[in-house]
Amino acid sequence: MNSTGGREPASSAILTIPNLVSFLRILLIPVFFGLIVHEGTEMAGMLLFAGVAATDWVDGFVARRTNQVSELGKILDPVADRLAIGAGLIAVMVRGALPVWAGLAVLVRDIAVLVVGAALLAGRGVRIDVRFLGKSATAILMIAIFCIAWGNFDLSLAGFFLAVGWVLFGVGIVESYLAASWYLGDILRARAATGGPPPG
Repeated sequence: MNSTGGREPASSAILTIPNLVSFLRILLIPVFFGLIVHEGTEMAGMLLFAGVAATDWVDGFVARRTNQVSELGKILDPVADRLAIGAGLIAVMVRGALPVWAGLAVLVRDIAVLVVGAALLAGRGVRIDVRFLGKSATAILMIAIFCIAWGNFDLSLAGFFLAVGWVLFGVGIVESYLAASWYLGDILRARAATGGPPPG
C-alpha cells in the first residue's frame, strides 16, 4: 500500500539499473567516511561525499525514464539518502568540522520519523512514499553539510563555503521538520486505513 498514492507502477524486479546505482551509492559510504575522518584525506572524502550526494536524483530519474520503478528501489533510494547524510554528519562531527548541535538536529529528526513510523505501522505491510519536500530537504542539507565542513576544514574559498553552507542549513532544516510533520500525518492516515485508531 502506498499511503501517498504511489504515482508510478512498481515492479518486483531487483537487478535493475536504478537499484544498482543505489547499491553503489551505499557501498561508497564507508569509503568517504574513512577518508573524511582520516587526517590528510578529508578533501578526497568530501569530494566523494559530494559525488554520492549529487547522485541522489540519478536512481529515481533513471527508474522513471527506463520504466524500471521497483518496490525495492522505492526503499533503497531513501535508505541510501539517509545513510549517506547520516554517515557524512557523523564523519564531519568526529573531525570537528560541524557543530554537534547541528548534526543532532538532523539525526534526531530522522531517527524520530523512523522510530515513530516503525512503531505505528509495525506488521501492517504499509510503506510511506517519499515526499518531494523530504527529497528537497535531504538534497539541501547534503549540500549544506558539504559546504560547512569544507569551510571548517579550511579548504579553498573556505569563507564563501561557510556562508553558503549555513544559509542552506537553515533552509534545509526547516524543510526537513516540515516534511517530518507531513510524514507523521501520512503515517497516522495509513494506520487508520489499516484498522488502527483514527488520527488525532
